[in-house]
Amino acid sequence: MPSTIDFPTPKEYSTFNAAYIELTRGSDIIAMLTRQIDEIQNTLGPLSETQALFRPAPAEWSIKEVLGHINDTERIFFYRALCISRGETQALPGFDQDQYVQGINFDAYSLQELIREFVLIRQANLISIQHITGEASLRIGTASNHAISVRALIHMLAGHVSHHLKSLQTVYLPAL
Repeated sequence: MPSTIDFPTPKEYSTFNAAYIELTRGSDIIAMLTRQIDEIQNTLGPLSETQALFRPAPAEWSIKEVLGHINDTERIFFYRALCISRGETQALPGFDQDQYVQGINFDAYSLQELIREFVLIRQANLISIQHITGEASLRIGTASNHAISVRALIHMLAGHVSHHLKSLQTVYLPAL
């Protein structure tokens, strides 16, 4: 079992995903994925239910919707990594993030439920990620009509959370 998942090469992912992956450059990806559990809890845990309903503009997601989106995407990116690491040859579908957020009322969840959901999903994913072999991490499949490697998907998990944490910390929380 590898202690780290190496940084992917640009041939292992589409340019659409490059921004998420770049946010993990130079990081120990396992440590980063683990650290993000505390970052989500520390950033969002102190908020009240009313604060968690804040949206910076009428058309923007609420804080709860952002966290619900993070949870959905965590599941989807890891499912893709799981499938490809196991040798799946079928193309995996894309998803419309706005449709997923509109498809459920994340604002009806308690903030603590959404945080706990993230923690549990990430902890489960980490157990599996730590058992992905170096060989399996290099496997490439198709998701959202683009070639992608397992290790690129793992880096995307962390990069996606980093992207949204930055938005929460720089746009949402200062406006509360």
